[in-house]
Amino acid sequence: MYEPIRSKSVHSVAATTTPATPRRSRDEELDLQLAGHLSALLTVTDELRALAPGDELGRAAEQLAECVARLRHGVAPARLPLATAVAATPDRIAALHRRAQALAGRALVVAASRQDTAGAVLAAQRLDAHDAALAAA
Repeated sequence: MYEPIRSKSVHSVAATTTPATPRRSRDEELDLQLAGHLSALLTVTDELRALAPGDELGRAAEQLAECVARLRHGVAPARLPLATAVAATPDRIAALHRRAQALAGRALVVAASRQDTAGAVLAAQRLDAHDAALAAA
């Protein structure tokens, strides 16, 4: 009544072939995520430095750049030039602090998951700094 299957199963063929794309480990994926969040935070920090220059933001930007380079095995992140193209309104600065606060929070979660103490401390410091800046505004 039933005809026997004459060809190989699709599942067994797929299981024997090697995947076309390389796979990354969980640690490598977390490194990429953390580097991405910190790079985005660096971009916002550079934009804040352009709108409201300060020594504290300069030190923070350098620390973020060093951490991103460490996670990317020595490849330095792209940096935003300090030329201001947008007016430095209080609303714009507050919006950037909120954005930086969100990015620092995401970086803190990934750094904690990755067990990267240096990254977690840096993200927590930036989170506190942007909290304080928003409270002062």
